[in-house]
Amino acid sequence: MRQSLRETPEELQLIEDITSFTHDPYGFVLYAFPWGDGELKDFEGPDDWQQDILEVIGTGLLTVNEAIQIAVASGHDIGKSALVAMIILWALSTFEDTRGIVTANTDTQLRTKTWPELAKWYRLCICKHWFTYTATSIYSVDSEHEKTWRVDAIPWSVNNTEAFAGLHNQGKRILLIFDEASAIHDEIWRVGDGVLLDIDTEIIRCAFGNLTRNTGRFYDCFHRFRHRWIRRQIDSRTVRVSNKAEIAKWIEDYGIDSDYVKVRVRGMSPSMSARQFISVEDVDAAFGRHLRPEQYSFAPKIVSVDPAWTGDDEFVIGLRQGLAYRQLRIISYNDNDIQMALIIAQIEDSEQADGVIVDGGHGTGIVSAGRTMHRDWLICWFSGESADPGCINKRAEIWQKAKTFLKEGGAIPPDQVLHDELIGPETVPRLDGKTQIESKEDMKKRGLLSPNRADCLAISFAFPIVKKIRNALPGQGTGDFARHKYNVLEGSG
Repeated sequence: MRQSLRETPEELQLIEDITSFTHDPYGFVLYAFPWGDGELKDFEGPDDWQQDILEVIGTGLLTVNEAIQIAVASGHDIGKSALVAMIILWALSTFEDTRGIVTANTDTQLRTKTWPELAKWYRLCICKHWFTYTATSIYSVDSEHEKTWRVDAIPWSVNNTEAFAGLHNQGKRILLIFDEASAIHDEIWRVGDGVLLDIDTEIIRCAFGNLTRNTGRFYDCFHRFRHRWIRRQIDSRTVRVSNKAEIAKWIEDYGIDSDYVKVRVRGMSPSMSARQFISVEDVDAAFGRHLRPEQYSFAPKIVSVDPAWTGDDEFVIGLRQGLAYRQLRIISYNDNDIQMALIIAQIEDSEQADGVIVDGGHGTGIVSAGRTMHRDWLICWFSGESADPGCINKRAEIWQKAKTFLKEGGAIPPDQVLHDELIGPETVPRLDGKTQIESKEDMKKRGLLSPNRADCLAISFAFPIVKKIRNALPGQGTGDFARHKYNVLEGSG
C-alpha cells in the first residue's frame, strides 16, 4: 500500500497506529472514527453490545487455526448494519490482502441497507483514502492489490454458489458476513463452511439477523450447532439507538410473549412460524419426557420404518407404545432390502411387537422380503388416501396424528435432529382448507434435510394396530392374535 500513498511522517504514523490494532477491533473503532464530533457528536463510542462483539473477535484472533464464528440474533433497530461496517473496515485496514464477502437475505437488503451503511462509516474512517468504495465492493487503492485486498457485496443464489465456494485466502485473513441470516438458504451456509478449511489463516465468520424462522442454519447456530458458535441474543430495549416508545406500543398491542415481540424486540425465535405445522413448544414439551413403563404397557407395540430415499438420508426404525416413542436403529443409506428386512424381523421378535409399518416410497422391497419370512408387515403410502377427510393424503393424516400425540403428552427421545425435523415441515395453503404437508422434495429445496426421523414417528400412526394377547385362556381370544381396542394415542393409530 505504501507504494500508492505519499509516505509523509503523518501517513507513516497512521500506518503504524492502524497496524497496532491488527488484533484489536474495538481499539481500531475508537481510534478510526470521530466519536463525539459531527455525525457522531451524541456518541462516545460503540454501543455496549457492539463493543462486546468487537472484543470477542479480538480475543478469538489470539487462537491460531481456530475460526471465529459469531451469531447475533436481535430485535429491530439495534445498530447491526453499523457494526457490520465497523468490522469490514477494521478487517481491511489492519491486515494486508484481507479478502471477504458480505451477503444478505435479499439483494434489496444488501443494496439499500447493508452496503449503504458501509458507505457512511467509510466516509468517517480516518484511513478511508487507503480504499476505493463502490456500489458492490471496497478494495485497496494499490493497483497491485485491488484483486486480493477487498471485500465484495454478493447476492446469494442456490444456482450460483461459486463465489462463496471460492473464498480462500491461505495465510491471510478471511471475512464472511451474513446479514439478515435467517432467510439465507441453507445451501449457501453449507458452501460457506468451506472457508473454515484454510489453515494458518485468520477466519472471521459472522451471522446477524432476526430469528424469523425456527428452522434453518441460522436457527441451528443457537441450537443444533450452538457449540460451534459464539452466540448473542440482543433485546432491542437494551440498546441506545432503538425507539423505546415504539417498542412499548408493540408490547402493549401484542404482548411480551407474542411471536411478534419475540422476533422483533427480544431477539428470540418464534414459537411457531407462519406456515409451520408443529410448534417448537409442543416438541420441547415432549423432548426427553420420561414415562414409566407401567403407564403404557397395556398399549400395542408398533414398529415403524422409514427407509432412506437417497445417499444423504437415514434409514430409521422406531417403536411407539402408547404415548412413548423410541428410536431403535438409525442406519446410513442402505438399499439392501433383504439385509434391512432381517434387521426389522429381529427387532420385531426381540421387542415382541404387535405390528410393523413401513413407508412404501422405498420400502416395498423390504416388505416383500419380509413376506418370504412370513411377516405380515403393512405399507404406508404417503400419497395414499387419507382416512381423515380433513387431510389431503396419508402423509397429512399421519403428521396430524403425530402433532396430536405431542400435544397430548407424547414422549420422544432427547434427540436434537428429531426435534428439528419435527418443527421443519410447513403446510401447503389450500383453498379447500384441507391439511397438506410439504413433501420431502420441497423441504430439500428450502435447504432442509429429509425428515426421516420425524417421518418414522408419524408412520406409527398410519394404521390401527391392536395388541396381541399372548397365551390367552380359552374363550379370551385366539392366542397371539386376540384383539383389544385402544384409544388412538394409546396405540390403535
